[in-house]
Amino acid sequence: MREREIIAQLRRIATDPAARGLLDDAAVLGDLVITHDTIAEGVHFLPSDPPASVGWKLVAVNLSDLAAKGANPIAALLSLSISGDGRWEAGFIGGIAAACESYGLPLVGGDTIGLPQGAPRVLGLTAIGRAEGPVPGRDGGEPGDVLWLIGWVGDSAAGLAQLLASKHAHGPLVDIYRRPVPFLAAGRALAPHAKAMLDISDGLLIDALRLAEACKCAAAIDLGAISLSEDFIEVRGDRLEARLFAATGGDDYALLAALPAGLDPSTLNLPSGTTIRAIGSLEAGAGLKLTHDGKAVELPEVLGHEHHGHFAPPMGDRD
Repeated sequence: MREREIIAQLRRIATDPAARGLLDDAAVLGDLVITHDTIAEGVHFLPSDPPASVGWKLVAVNLSDLAAKGANPIAALLSLSISGDGRWEAGFIGGIAAACESYGLPLVGGDTIGLPQGAPRVLGLTAIGRAEGPVPGRDGGEPGDVLWLIGWVGDSAAGLAQLLASKHAHGPLVDIYRRPVPFLAAGRALAPHAKAMLDISDGLLIDALRLAEACKCAAAIDLGAISLSEDFIEVRGDRLEARLFAATGGDDYALLAALPAGLDPSTLNLPSGTTIRAIGSLEAGAGLKLTHDGKAVELPEVLGHEHHGHFAPPMGDRD
């Protein structure tokens, strides 16, 4: 059964307004924003990844959800599975501690369970944030709104590809795959103005389509406008094939925001050095339209990651 089919069933239960119809990555209770992400060995991280980087990543992917809501992190609950002699867990906890300290996130509780020998590790974190103003969802955009990409896409997928080719791979792309950086300050600056906003965890194209569907619009994306880092271009290039790879790879934790057409984000209080580019717009209709160098591009067979009821290769946060 596909992920969206499971979520459709859960919507029958999640009827409280705080759930926002399960159209978002977070629940909103008053001024509290609550999100939960689970990462699994062999799906979201490699068995050979350093345990400290896995701990960091678990915190960062949850904070990325808070960033998309413009919330300040205030507390976290950890679900930790234990297996073996405890050395892996010690490194993992060190990574959790480093990320919590870096982002001022107090760990206030959680749960631990033991796993059978050899079972893949499954780890979860609930992050709680506080919003100082309106919390943008995915469904507020309208035709004519401009889609802005905050951050780069493709680095993490490229780093993962390097590790799949050699577990000894290293460099900046591997680093960003293992230690993503949430855009908390940029999210806070954009939230009061964003009509819709989400973080890109499953791939730019599939997440842009999800935003458009929630807004009951079509999304038009110019692949030539998406932001690619110098490190990505050095390894993968910037031709159409590389841009499609970047736009579908996932695990990016950049932000995608629908802003009114007349708003210039450079006038907002964004952190110094923030990478933000207009990459398309919302239009009347439905679906996803791609262009590159002014020409229409056929949609790739796979837009990003979506869970199925079977094993999938490690690719990202996976709502």
